[in-house]
Amino acid sequence: MDGINRLLYQVAGVHHNGRPDLFKGNAKKYSDDELLTVIQDDERPIFVGVDDKDKVMGYAFCMFRQHKNDQVMTPIRTLYIDDLCVDENNRGQHVGSGIYNYVLDFARDSGCYNVTLNVWECNPSARKFYDAMGLVPYKTGMEKLL
Repeated sequence: MDGINRLLYQVAGVHHNGRPDLFKGNAKKYSDDELLTVIQDDERPIFVGVDDKDKVMGYAFCMFRQHKNDQVMTPIRTLYIDDLCVDENNRGQHVGSGIYNYVLDFARDSGCYNVTLNVWECNPSARKFYDAMGLVPYKTGMEKLL
């Protein structure tokens, strides 16, 4: 949990620096109790990349999604990547692509139709990474500041 928490602060910092109007500084997405709940939830798998000393180098928080009995959407099973982070000290070492490819294999083995994620426009390096991994936009979120 300590290694994951360290990265949760890093990714929150990237978002805060890019959009301080939306993201709080010195924050993380989950309290320790919430993180423990997510770790124990089979519908929300977490994949962690570690080095030879078990130091956390990166993670991917995922969740299964499926539209059952929906009037419009088909009932495909999706693995949604809620958060993918590589330690700032390990970027450029293919940690992210290794974790991402593992997630793809897991999704295939789990009977998923696709893997989806959201990327904040204030994080161009993440967008560049996802483009390099072959992801393509399938919907766009837009805003108008008032």
